[in-house]
Amino acid sequence: MAHSTNIDPNTPLEYQSDIGKLNIFGFWVFLGAEIALFATIFATFFALKAGTMGGPLPSEVFDMKNTIIMTLLLLISSFTSGLSINELRKRNVKSMMVWLVITLLFGLGFLYMEITEFIHLVHEGAAMGTNAFWSSFYLLTGTHGLHVSVGILWILLVMFQVKQRGLNPDTAKKLFVSSLYWHFLDFVWIFVFTSVYLLGMVG
Repeated sequence: MAHSTNIDPNTPLEYQSDIGKLNIFGFWVFLGAEIALFATIFATFFALKAGTMGGPLPSEVFDMKNTIIMTLLLLISSFTSGLSINELRKRNVKSMMVWLVITLLFGLGFLYMEITEFIHLVHEGAAMGTNAFWSSFYLLTGTHGLHVSVGILWILLVMFQVKQRGLNPDTAKKLFVSSLYWHFLDFVWIFVFTSVYLLGMVG
């Protein structure tokens, strides 16, 4: 692995190797592709959101209390993820791991509530094949939920690597990148909450 020479001791661990810097830059490019993916799905949703004929209206079946709790879980998990990176910068592995576990628990709580919501909606007659609105709803929220699942598995794998190899520029880079991904999912959910749930309740 190629390392930068004359490293400033104040340089974050994840940026202390040339390959780490390149990987982080590459991940920002990857996030650009993810933004394009979600932008396309959002565009599809907005194009089909008026197609509610033949099924319940979102305002009739959405449980906003449940949705607000889901949103809070994801927002708090983003905060705890940030705290884990703060501990990474201090090279405090034990505290970093604790915050990562808390982040994962909040993420799992979000997924549990989302799956519960899907079951509730299907029971109320709002299945994926009910009409255009519900098809686009499940496409958007399901894609986001799938990404959250990937994020949880990703963080678990990186935690395992830290446990096996210790904290070094390579594992620090992976932790940092997984945190960026988690923050991105939180960012996307804010748009989902606003455009799907809030507008769905008043639309």
